[in-house]
Amino acid sequence: MTTRTNIRRGMTVLLVAGAAAGATALTAGTAGAMPTDFHCTSGQITSRLVYGGAGAGGRDAAIEFTAKPGETCTLPGSLPIDLVGARDVVLSSDAAPDAPSVEISDGSSAYIPLHWSAIGSTGGQETPLAITVTAPQETSPRGDTSDPRITLPWNLGAVNAAPESHTIRTGATTAGAAPTV
Repeated sequence: MTTRTNIRRGMTVLLVAGAAAGATALTAGTAGAMPTDFHCTSGQITSRLVYGGAGAGGRDAAIEFTAKPGETCTLPGSLPIDLVGARDVVLSSDAAPDAPSVEISDGSSAYIPLHWSAIGSTGGQETPLAITVTAPQETSPRGDTSDPRITLPWNLGAVNAAPESHTIRTGATTAGAAPTV
């Protein structure tokens, strides 16, 4: 009986060890299969308007996004942008529909360029109150939720509101810090 008991115990140990190894392999497979490309939430980034300079009646600026410490996320090549308080000024994106996404991580930045005319003609000028961007995701990989709408006060002066030149042109999301003067 002692030999049988030892064999049963040995088999039980092997079965338990095999089950544990299988569970570990299954868990490791699941973790390895998790996506690492998470879209940014407004809670993972800080955002600001950056003045980029002026010349020949045109103005340049950018919306800059910086990943908070310890955060990694991806911004699509084009994001929804709106103006608040400038009814005769429109936004038009020059970003290609398939513009590549940009990953930002732990303090790195990306930006969306803005360009407009500030020379008013018969249509006059309008100064927006704010510019809004909608972050691509509401919930972070950790389950934290945040309002996807990012509102930045407009501090860049007037925009031409004349029908022939009443557009703020936006570009594709670009890696790096926004250019400044």
